[in-house]
Amino acid sequence: MIFANRVEAGRELAWKLTKYAGRDDVTVLGAPRGGVPVAFEVAKALGVSLDIFVVRKLGVPGHEEVAFGAIASGGIRIINRSTVDALGLTDREVEQVTEAEEKELRRRELEYRHGRPQLNANGRTVILVDDGIATGASVLAAIHALREMKPAAIVVATPVAPRTTCERLRHEADDLVCAETSEPFYGVGQFYDDFSQVSDEEVTELLDRASSDIEDRQEHWGRPVGQR
Repeated sequence: MIFANRVEAGRELAWKLTKYAGRDDVTVLGAPRGGVPVAFEVAKALGVSLDIFVVRKLGVPGHEEVAFGAIASGGIRIINRSTVDALGLTDREVEQVTEAEEKELRRRELEYRHGRPQLNANGRTVILVDDGIATGASVLAAIHALREMKPAAIVVATPVAPRTTCERLRHEADDLVCAETSEPFYGVGQFYDDFSQVSDEEVTELLDRASSDIEDRQEHWGRPVGQR
């Protein structure tokens, strides 16, 4: 399956999450930046609230597309020691990358929340949404961080991910929804016609829209999601 863009991907993903629709104990969490447009469509279709959960990949210096771990809100850091050892990364290199990503994580939280209260996941079912999952390192960090907030359940939902990654994450989350699990998997972008970068401004705008029209979305849920 090839998605036209993140909007279409979110709408298709929502079809697989209808059992969570219309519930006041459910919050959809978008992973900035790319996961937020997908999460917005999911939250709108299900008639539930939208928030964000910031996760940052720890990339190998000089080859940043290769992750050796990830950090997430709540001070959580996941390190893939086998990758670190195989590439001969020093402790200092690991710490330098971590410090830089922690700075960006804090910046994004301040930028996106824009005076909004911090996420309260206690006792709630949270649906963590990204526009695609590759290695799963970032999602794993997010799951571990969310567990510290004592949610009732953690659902991981994504339009596309490798089958092997989905199987690994299935043991970590309470529920996992992957709309497309294709192999070979070269990158998330191969499953989108439009995979252009999402800006900070777009993330903030979508969060503002979600906050202002939650009543409209709940009214929309008066019609079953399955009716097009």
